[in-house]
Amino acid sequence: MPRVLFLIALAVLAGCGPALRGEPQGAPLRLASAEAQAGERVFMEHCDQCHPGGAAGLGPAINDKPLPGFLMRFQVRQGLGSMPAFGPDLIGERDLDALIAYLLEVRRNG
Repeated sequence: MPRVLFLIALAVLAGCGPALRGEPQGAPLRLASAEAQAGERVFMEHCDQCHPGGAAGLGPAINDKPLPGFLMRFQVRQGLGSMPAFGPDLIGERDLDALIAYLLEVRRNG
């Protein structure tokens, strides 16, 4: 009996997510700098497949990840867990700077 109650409670909690899961909840993000706009392009090319729109997908959500920029750079370069490393041959230094600027701006506006 306790197992049945646990499974029922688990099923109820699993259905308690937002109805518009994955859809934008607010106004579209307006990127203030050309660097952040370039970073959005880098994100769409290399990151969006696993972090769609910055939300959880194959990888965890990164829109609200409380890492400072230098740790985000480290994670991109070194990889972590199932995330592959993106060396300078895949994402150049200028593109990585733009990507970090984009991620920080998304987090500020999220």
